Amino acid sequence: MEVKILGTGCPKCKRLEQIAREAASEAGVNATFVKITDVNEIMSYPIASTPALVVNGAVKCSGRLPSKEEVIGWLRAS
Repeated sequence: MEVKILGTGCPKCKRLEQIAREAASEAGVNATFVKITDVNEIMSYPIASTPALVVNGAVKCSGRLPSKEEVIGWLRAS
């Protein structure tokens, strides 16, 4: 499973990565984490703002920090 964190490296982007890593660990999911910081690459996704979370190519949220429980649900469903 591939999990992408889209963002320029702001505190919210770093927090999203932390939440996603904790969620994967708690869900027992083997995930590869990729941080996308290049603005042109970020703009290739259908998002209005960062940070954003992409799981296996599907945007799960953008512009907000999801709860760890939300992320666990998305990881288990993917």
